[in-house]
Amino acid sequence: MFGVLRDLLRYDGRFRVAVILLGGVVVMILLSFNSPYDPGKSFVVPWDLPPSQEYIFGTTSRGQDLFWWLTFAVRNSLFLGVLTAIISRIIAVLIGLTAGYRGGWLDRILMSLNDTFVVLPLLPILILLGFLLRDRMNLFYLAVILGLFGWPFDARLIRSQVLSLKERSFTRTAVYSGTSAFWITINEHLPFVLPIVFATTINNILWSIGMEVTLSVLGLSDLTTPTLGTALFWANQHGALVAGVWWWIAAPALVTIVLFLGLYLLFTSINEFIDPRTRLRLIGG
Repeated sequence: MFGVLRDLLRYDGRFRVAVILLGGVVVMILLSFNSPYDPGKSFVVPWDLPPSQEYIFGTTSRGQDLFWWLTFAVRNSLFLGVLTAIISRIIAVLIGLTAGYRGGWLDRILMSLNDTFVVLPLLPILILLGFLLRDRMNLFYLAVILGLFGWPFDARLIRSQVLSLKERSFTRTAVYSGTSAFWITINEHLPFVLPIVFATTINNILWSIGMEVTLSVLGLSDLTTPTLGTALFWANQHGALVAGVWWWIAAPALVTIVLFLGLYLLFTSINEFIDPRTRLRLIGG
């Protein structure tokens, strides 16, 4: 593991940039645990002050220090993304491994279910669920809902990998030795698909945070919880651009861009490092 990180830091500039960007995000998250302000309270500082040495990102029309409020927002948004990714990865791995190895009628049923989720109009469904669960919607419920819809593309990718693995000699050897299908998928196939799972996890985090921002801007998430999306919602509600409080939109947009760019660069660098051909080209082999 340390050898992989060493090679990525040494040979891939994208990974180095990702470490710097995500390192800044991690610092903000750690600072949220030592914040001098409660994010749920308003008018604790003078309102509508531009960025300065005292207020790094300025203050809002709600009398909140935007920097400290965003430390909670990025922490909550990343929590949502990670929880969504964990739920969807579990579903994707179970369905992909089972469908790829078992084959037959079970594969056809699981892939029919997979294709059904692929073609569902996700955004209208999430908007409808947002209206129906508006009084009870919180980050945990939203993460569960997104996790239940975020697995089909990756499950098909895992299945295609397992279809190749089950034709290899080590799988046949395990079958002839009497190993059960369950242990073959866990011990023989799962280690080969874990790099794919890890790479798609980062992509799924990006997707889930983007969906949360979309729903929050529409006012369909838990607006009392600080997230990157609710920051933009409250800025729009108070007419930040019209009032000249441009930093209320610029600051969360900047933090969102840094987070998305860091995760994207991390995803692309790891994705290429997983492939032996691109890894050899990367390190000059």
